[in-house]
Amino acid sequence: MKLVKVFLLLFFISSQGIAQQKLLEEAFIRASNEGFSGVVLVADQGKILFEKASGMRSYESNTPLQKDDIFEMASVSKQFTAMMIMLCKEKGLLDFDDPVSDYLEIPYKGISIRHLLTHTSGLPDYQAIMDEHWDKSKVAGNPDILEYLRIYAPPILFKPGERYEYSNTGYVLLGSIVEKVSGKDFVVLSKEWIFEPLGMKNTAIRSLDEKSKVRNFAAGHLKDENGNYVNANRFRASDYTLWLGNRKGPGRVSSTAQDLLKWDQALYTNKLISPKTLEEAFSPYRLKDGTRSYYGFGWDLEPKSPFGKMVKHNGDNPGYQTIIVRFIEENKTIIILNNNVHPAMMRLVEAATLSFGRK
Repeated sequence: MKLVKVFLLLFFISSQGIAQQKLLEEAFIRASNEGFSGVVLVADQGKILFEKASGMRSYESNTPLQKDDIFEMASVSKQFTAMMIMLCKEKGLLDFDDPVSDYLEIPYKGISIRHLLTHTSGLPDYQAIMDEHWDKSKVAGNPDILEYLRIYAPPILFKPGERYEYSNTGYVLLGSIVEKVSGKDFVVLSKEWIFEPLGMKNTAIRSLDEKSKVRNFAAGHLKDENGNYVNANRFRASDYTLWLGNRKGPGRVSSTAQDLLKWDQALYTNKLISPKTLEEAFSPYRLKDGTRSYYGFGWDLEPKSPFGKMVKHNGDNPGYQTIIVRFIEENKTIIILNNNVHPAMMRLVEAATLSFGRK
């Protein structure tokens, strides 16, 4: 009789798991029917439970999307920039509480590297300054951005450490600090310190020309005036990824869902940095008024989720949406890469979370 009960329990658990997987499958089919273009990967303990692609690598050439296609990561790139800073820290090249002015000439005082990492610097938006003053027929990089910040010196938004406000400017400065303390190019060093050691063969910080030569690069798409999807690069004036195409730090990493899973799993090991430093990256920042800001070093933090502590980040570029969600206490992972800015993306995140079942 006891054996029968055990079999019934196992059958119930198995049936529940199948039903939960079906929920994700149905959500994916629905999204695909609604025009979602992208890749969804869901893993538990590093084992892929669900991995499917839908839509087009290129609408203009009518090329179907594949699971191993390469996408722009947009701001998901920030976690790699933060890792580069952490690697510099462990190599003795800097400390998190060092003043930024020790490394870069900027018209702002009292800002530390930690402020940059946690978006608590108060720095103004560099992109607004560049959008207003930069010649968009040229391609700008970090030196140009720093020069324009010095020339126009827009006022600081608040005193460093007073509050959280997401800042792409801060991550441009972090990329430049890595170059300053290492004496090496950020793009080359990212490959040497992160992508190659982790076997992320499809991941790189690519130039516009390099991207054009990658066969399986999924183009980002926007709708034109007729409602048809076209390559987002057609809208040059509004596509900052073109005229800010040499910036380093806030974006520009391109990768695959499978490579992101390698990155995710490496963060459970000591392959890159010590557990102590990684724990600091996943800890909230205490603001001057004593409250906490739940952004660590390149990660949004959620202390209490259905599966314990969660860290995540999303990215948005013209034509792209990306997200990685990590339930780090349970080693459960959701990765979604989208190349036509489709509204179904967050529904897929919810369905993927439910597919894990209850804790």
